[in-house]
Amino acid sequence: MIAKRIKYILAAVFSLFLIIHSASIKAQDTAHANVTENAAPAEAQLDPAKIIMDHIKDAHEFHFFTIENEENPHESFHATIPLPIVIWTKNGLTVFSSSNFGHTGEEKYKGFKLNEEKEIVFADPNCKDELYDLSITKNVVQMMIALFVLVLLLTGIAKKYKKGAGVTTAPKGWQNAIEPVVMFVRDEVAKPNLGKKFGKYLPYLLTVFFFILINNIFGLLPGSANVTGNIAFTIVLGVISFFVILFSTNKHFWGHIFWFPGVPLLVRIFIMLPVELLGVFTKPFALIVRLFANMVAGHIIILSFISLIFIFGSMSAVAGWGFSPLSIAFAVFIYLIEIMVAFIQAFIFTNLTAVFIGQALEGAHDDHDSHSHDHHEVVTA
Repeated sequence: MIAKRIKYILAAVFSLFLIIHSASIKAQDTAHANVTENAAPAEAQLDPAKIIMDHIKDAHEFHFFTIENEENPHESFHATIPLPIVIWTKNGLTVFSSSNFGHTGEEKYKGFKLNEEKEIVFADPNCKDELYDLSITKNVVQMMIALFVLVLLLTGIAKKYKKGAGVTTAPKGWQNAIEPVVMFVRDEVAKPNLGKKFGKYLPYLLTVFFFILINNIFGLLPGSANVTGNIAFTIVLGVISFFVILFSTNKHFWGHIFWFPGVPLLVRIFIMLPVELLGVFTKPFALIVRLFANMVAGHIIILSFISLIFIFGSMSAVAGWGFSPLSIAFAVFIYLIEIMVAFIQAFIFTNLTAVFIGQALEGAHDDHDSHSHDHHEVVTA
């Protein structure tokens, strides 16, 4: 019964996803079709790359769908939630709504405008003053929502455990779903890689896992932001893990980097030392790129399949309608895979972090279980 309900929910969510993104693509296609007769033919063509990048990039508003008015495009209905623009210049702080830039973002307001990259710049191209953009974008809003959900969910479960629910009695509600995940991270990620010190790092590993997972799942909802597909987000997570790894090192770790034992002197200096030092930085870099690339790729593939309908439709209406079932079938398939990838990428980031911390702790044999060294293999999935 529960499995059927989950299937219905997934079907409803993905149907809404297709409707919203298809409507957005169709609206932009119609807008291109309404160009003047003197315009170049290339301008009237659909630009899938631009549409896809607009959907996965950060923005100053949440855009859900557009109802196009073919007679008067300026009266088209745009379902959006504008976000605050916060700018600091030498004249002080300026705050206003992003709706003042218009739906296309081409309008000027209070001496500011959006450039082609949707970045806020001075409307006067000759102005050389410094501008600091402190605006709350949709990525920031969604991270705040994810953080709120994370804190609300886990503190609520913690209160139940304090009252004895799940300790003296069977787990209830969200405890049934969260407890197995916590046990999995503890028994399959923290303990094998960190040995007796797993308790010290378990709170961080659990926080990283659930924060990434929640943002991955939110990114699959229609109209939401692809936060984990933003390189700035993954860089921050990677840098935090980098410092956690560095603060976990010991003299044995650095001794193997700067003076690798049992290796000829010249090999130590000219080969092993540069390679080992580079390895210190490539570990967080692997965390950053892996999460970013995987989450961006899934969204691009889904939107590409949807865009194919309109690409074929621009050639022939019959081709567009004929290719629609195949395109939707592939998009649904990728969407379901993305749900699985949301969990896998959260696990991989957490597991690799634990592996790298465990490698930094190597050498302190009195603090590790004798079998911990058997689990320091890097997961490449």
